[in-house]
Amino acid sequence: MKIAIIQFGGTNCDLDVLHVLKDVIGADAETVWYKEESLSGFDGVVVPGGFSYGDYLRAGAIAARTPIMDSVKKIAAEGKPVLGICNGFQILTEARLLEGALTTNEYPKFRCHWTSLRVETASTPFTSRFRKGEVIKLPIAHMEGKFYAEEPTLAELDENDQVVFRYVDEKGRPTDKANPNGSLENIAGIVNSSRNVLGLMPHPERASESILGSDQGRKVFESMADYITENF
Repeated sequence: MKIAIIQFGGTNCDLDVLHVLKDVIGADAETVWYKEESLSGFDGVVVPGGFSYGDYLRAGAIAARTPIMDSVKKIAAEGKPVLGICNGFQILTEARLLEGALTTNEYPKFRCHWTSLRVETASTPFTSRFRKGEVIKLPIAHMEGKFYAEEPTLAELDENDQVVFRYVDEKGRPTDKANPNGSLENIAGIVNSSRNVLGLMPHPERASESILGSDQGRKVFESMADYITENF
């Protein structure tokens, strides 16, 4: 099992993800610069957070059009898991690997704090170690994290069980107050129709060790590693 962590100019969470994968869960992982054109030999991909290209044009818009993303699309088409975190989620929507878009927060400022999330499905390569309905705590750090999609797309995401995480209060209720950025239907993370590409705005790598305040995020990476081990 070998997982690639894609680096762009402005990526700043790559080494955090590398630490979690290698040192916390014991997976084989390495960083890959965006100018590389092949991901041959890799069984999964993480597109980490940061501010690729300074979020010029739109967050993730430039990174989504770099050569490495053709290989990321190929990995996804092969059924291998692709995880996009924060800016990585933005990049995956810009690359059309995921539906919808991430727009400026309803309160147009950078938000950096802990959030409560409800796990909406355990039937993905990234959530198999969770229970459906489980409430977890992960931090956010973004200014363009408001999930938007047209009504037919939202209905399709709900119908196909593609919403993976929602912002909720501590009792698991998806209230307006618990929604940090105005995301439609309190959506914090979704998967593609094939269920092997996940994008989420909160940072599981920043909540993968108890010393950080929560170790619940490590289950995302452990689930991904389980899936690779069982399937590739």
